[in-house]
Amino acid sequence: MAITSSKINDLLLCALDELSQENFKRFKDKLSFIDFDGGGNIPQGPLENADRIDTKNLLVKFYGEDTVLDVAIEVFTQINLRDSAVKLKEEKRKDYRMTYSEHIQEEYQFIEDRNARLGECVSLNRRYTQLLIVKEHRHWEAKQHEIMATGKRHAEILAKTATPTKIESLFDIDKCRPTPRTIVLQGAAGIGKTMTVRKIMLDWASEKIYPGRFDYVFYISCREMNLSTKQISVADLILNNCPDKNAPIKDILMDPEKLLFIIDGFDELKFSFDQQIINLYTDPCEKQPVEIILGSLFRKKVLPKSFLLITTRPTALEKLQNCLKFPHYAEILGFSEEDREEYFHKFFEDKKQAAKAFGFVTENEILFTMCFVPIVCWIICTVIKQQIEKGEDLTQTSKTTTAVYMLFLSSLLRDHSCMSKHSRQTNLRKLCSLAREGVWRKIILFEEDDLKKHGLDVSNIQSLFLNKSIFQKDIDCEHAYSFIHLSFQEFFAALFYVLEEEEETVEESVTVTKDVSKLLQSYEEPKNDYLMLTVRFLFGLLNMDRMKEIEKCLGCKTSLDTKSKVLNWVEEVGIALASLSSKDRNENKFKFELFHFLFEIQEEEIVTRAMDCFPRIHLELTCFSKMKFTVLSFCLKNCRRMQSLFLCSCSGGTNWKGRRGTSCGSLLFPWCQLNYEDYKTLTSLLSAKQVLTELDLRGNSFRSCMMNEGLSLLCEGLKHSNCMLQKLVLRNCCISNSDCKQLASVLSTNQNLKELDLRGNNQGDAGVKLLCEGLKHPDCKLQKLVLSYCMLTAACCQGLSCVLSTNQTLRELDLEINKLGYSGVQQLCEGLKHATCKLEILRLGHCGIIFYDCKYLALVLSTNQTLKELDLSGSKLGDLGVKQLCEGLKHPDCKLQKLMLGDCGIAASGCKYFASVLSTNQTLKELDLRGSKLGDLGVKQLCEGLKHPDCKLQKLVLGDCGIVASGCKYFASVLSTNQTLKELDLRGSKLGDLGVKQLCEGLKHPDCKLQKLVLSYCTLTAGCCGDLSTVLSTNQTLRELDLERNELGDSVLLVGYSGMQQLCEGLKDKTCKLEILRLGYCGIMASDCKYLASVLSTNQTLKELDLGGNKQANSGVKLLCEGLKHPDCKLQRLVLRSCDFKDACMRNLSLALSINHSLNELDLQFNLLSFPFVTHLYKELKCRRSNLKIIM
Repeated sequence: MAITSSKINDLLLCALDELSQENFKRFKDKLSFIDFDGGGNIPQGPLENADRIDTKNLLVKFYGEDTVLDVAIEVFTQINLRDSAVKLKEEKRKDYRMTYSEHIQEEYQFIEDRNARLGECVSLNRRYTQLLIVKEHRHWEAKQHEIMATGKRHAEILAKTATPTKIESLFDIDKCRPTPRTIVLQGAAGIGKTMTVRKIMLDWASEKIYPGRFDYVFYISCREMNLSTKQISVADLILNNCPDKNAPIKDILMDPEKLLFIIDGFDELKFSFDQQIINLYTDPCEKQPVEIILGSLFRKKVLPKSFLLITTRPTALEKLQNCLKFPHYAEILGFSEEDREEYFHKFFEDKKQAAKAFGFVTENEILFTMCFVPIVCWIICTVIKQQIEKGEDLTQTSKTTTAVYMLFLSSLLRDHSCMSKHSRQTNLRKLCSLAREGVWRKIILFEEDDLKKHGLDVSNIQSLFLNKSIFQKDIDCEHAYSFIHLSFQEFFAALFYVLEEEEETVEESVTVTKDVSKLLQSYEEPKNDYLMLTVRFLFGLLNMDRMKEIEKCLGCKTSLDTKSKVLNWVEEVGIALASLSSKDRNENKFKFELFHFLFEIQEEEIVTRAMDCFPRIHLELTCFSKMKFTVLSFCLKNCRRMQSLFLCSCSGGTNWKGRRGTSCGSLLFPWCQLNYEDYKTLTSLLSAKQVLTELDLRGNSFRSCMMNEGLSLLCEGLKHSNCMLQKLVLRNCCISNSDCKQLASVLSTNQNLKELDLRGNNQGDAGVKLLCEGLKHPDCKLQKLVLSYCMLTAACCQGLSCVLSTNQTLRELDLEINKLGYSGVQQLCEGLKHATCKLEILRLGHCGIIFYDCKYLALVLSTNQTLKELDLSGSKLGDLGVKQLCEGLKHPDCKLQKLMLGDCGIAASGCKYFASVLSTNQTLKELDLRGSKLGDLGVKQLCEGLKHPDCKLQKLVLGDCGIVASGCKYFASVLSTNQTLKELDLRGSKLGDLGVKQLCEGLKHPDCKLQKLVLSYCTLTAGCCGDLSTVLSTNQTLRELDLERNELGDSVLLVGYSGMQQLCEGLKDKTCKLEILRLGYCGIMASDCKYLASVLSTNQTLKELDLGGNKQANSGVKLLCEGLKHPDCKLQRLVLRSCDFKDACMRNLSLALSINHSLNELDLQFNLLSFPFVTHLYKELKCRRSNLKIIM
């Protein structure tokens, strides 16, 4: 509004009061004669006796309030009272500036959100957040890095790009250049240009910026200028900003160096601005067409000393540059990381809500990246606020990344584009085509020729989504175009595949292919992981709601055929992934990305179909953010056939809210850093009516106060009547002695828990004492307890002994690697000897047992009727200990079936005692003496017992016992006489070919009943293969032969045959009954594979062949495949791990497997294969070979 009536009267009266009496008389005299603007004058009569107040009133009444001050100034001037004239003029101007400032404050203090309802607005000061503004031009490489970076890295690059400039410093002197009179403020669509200049208007009016620099700041909207059809003047532009049309234009224009014109949105102007200089004008009050008026302002023909601040999108920079005179440039880059957080706090106002929303967004790397764009920040905040107000869980109902990008797209098209529907569709398709080509060719900075190839010019829609940058190149400049961020380019590339094909105006030089299958197949290649986000967006856009939104907002039809192909691909890849047993991080990543694709599509029917392929989910070494767990929870929620979930060393917590209501037999979370909320969720699962039977939490510490509460929660769930858990693994969980009280309570109440594994905790003797209280409870149903490596001593053994004599369900007790000592073993044995003891398996390996303890153990063996297995590995028994132990074993009441004495320091002198046991004991089936120093004498004595007709031993393990070739004659004798020995393990013995030759004599004997022979690491060469071949063609009981880690190779022997050739002759014999052959790391070469192929095509019994670690190369695989393709091949499992195979080697294998119908497992671990090869394999074999399992 103009100066108030009261203010006008006050100013006029004050000016008259300051006049002397003489000057006042002169003023009245001149007033009676002056004819101001032809309006006449006041008659002399009324003025003659008028005092100052009367004179003031006469002036106002005659001339009116609008012009009375101008009349007074004119009179002062004519009677030479220039100081009075200047003072009144300045007071008048100052008062109007204040009025104008108040008007601007009122106009700009509030903004309306895009979705504001009637009457809703927000304070600009409370919402506005500082933006990164820089004046420096950037280099090509820096621009590329900025476009490509995501998450925190993107924020860091923005922060380091250049020295930021504040809006109050835009017109400061820049280096050696004079004070800039024209500033071009460029920035992408939605980056905050309009909000920034509105903030400048408000801050100027509030005297926060530019104090004393600009008397007036005027805002000109280019969008409104486009709508103007009549001629206007610069004065009209000024009046449009004023509270009324009575602004003192002449006064305002009197000091042009004190004027700032803000011209917002140059890129939206429809004018060409190609007029000649002579057509411009200089009179600010002269009316001209809008194009002339603006062009004259730009070129400084009118008001040349005024200041300009022009905002534009980068695509219009070249056009604008041609209109300007020595402009300075600044660029809005968007929000820094700190600014993003500040924006969230200003938007939400509630600190908790703001922190919750920002925390959620930072977990989504792509969304966090795009939050550098203010309009994206607003979209995300708006969506999240609506969810919070509805009380919804952000992790369960939040918008997907695709949904937010779609809102961004539609917002820009709705608010910033005035194109016709058809033109918008056509240009949008061209833009998508450009984006797709850029993704495939890894181009992010496009040249003008690239745009032309796709039929693009710098039209309105391109300027919305493409930025233009100018880079120095040698002595010239070049232009490049880019999307606001690489992720937005990938979004458009995905949209390319979703839109229904239509005829497009694109030059013939561009081949537009919409083969979505090619995109998906290419993505499967590890080297093509750059396609990941494009595929993720593709899934998101195929959501039914997104497709409807595309058709409604963009006016484009969507392709159902694309959706069908994508869903088929999901099922094919899902089957392949689920069948893999892999620890490869790349495949874990691929598997998780598939889950993310399903999360983006957000259609439960589709997700459920895909997740049906995953009865077991196995992920290792994955760092889980909250977003990743949100994705996984969503997918798990839609699992109908889940049997087990295994997450190993997956840091970041679990947040298993999505698991409720689903059925899963096993949850395995080793080393996953679970938090309190995770335990609350697990407790709810345990107390619900679930089929959960196994829970593995090894490596998750309960040491902190909060985690102790987690253990309490877990125990609450375990004690619940609905809990069906049977196996609980709490290894290395930092469980203390005080925690055991809670576990004891579980043991005394839970009727289903059968196995508890507490290995590696530090509960000590006090903790075990508490546990024993639960174990002794009559309602305890535990069958297996593992307490190995728990820092136990003899002090805990009395309690355990009591448990053994009372508990009627405990069948297995593992106390390995604890210092129990002499008295501890003695106390344990008291419980073991008790008539009511039901223990069947006792593990006391590495418990410090020495020969003194053996007499007590011997008593146990002679009295206990249930103990079937005893492990004393790592004990220092000595001859005396062995002798005492064997006394118990020889007792007729001894029922032990398996005795493990590995690394017990047993020497040859102790073997006579074992020989005596073997000739008398009728229950012992397995004896493990690995690591003993037997020598020939020991072997001889042991074999005497084995040859005894009453010997019932079935398995003998003598690995690394120092056995040499000379000892083999004794084993040969055993093999030809013993009728019960089924398995002989001699791994690590230095037998050599001579030793094997002697062994073969026994193996060939018709009375030999051996079924499994282990000769790995036995220093064998090709020279032994002839003897083994003979065994294979004659022995009718041998089913498994392990020759791993022997150099059998392709050496040609004196007889003219290679070792493998000779071995294969035996395998091809019709009488060969071998089922499993292990030849891993045997130096087998490609030339040997033709003999193995011949075996595969003839042998009818061989079920498993292990060739791991042999470098057969492509030619070897090709030969092997000939055997696999043979219709008579009966092989079921083939191991080719660590063979240095690449994809090229495996094409033949793919063909062979499509023909072979016997093979059901293929082990390809530790090869250089890409996952696409495996998925391709499954796609080819899906119909015929649904039972094939590939281990990667």
